[in-house]
Amino acid sequence: MIFDEDSEPKNKKPALRVLDKMSVAELQEYAAALDAEKLRVQAEIERKQKHLSAMDALFGGKTDGTT
Repeated sequence: MIFDEDSEPKNKKPALRVLDKMSVAELQEYAAALDAEKLRVQAEIERKQKHLSAMDALFGGKTDGTT
């Protein structure tokens, strides 16, 4: 069976990592990965906000951004 992101619940929170068992280097790598993911999320938010603004300009309305 093949699983993809669409089959996961949208509000499912990722499991937290056990930090006290990680070395300093592992913690630094993990923090860098989280920073990169945060930047990726922020870029997607900006992309979607631009899309919503374009839709508002085109249709003359105010979208709520919930979809």
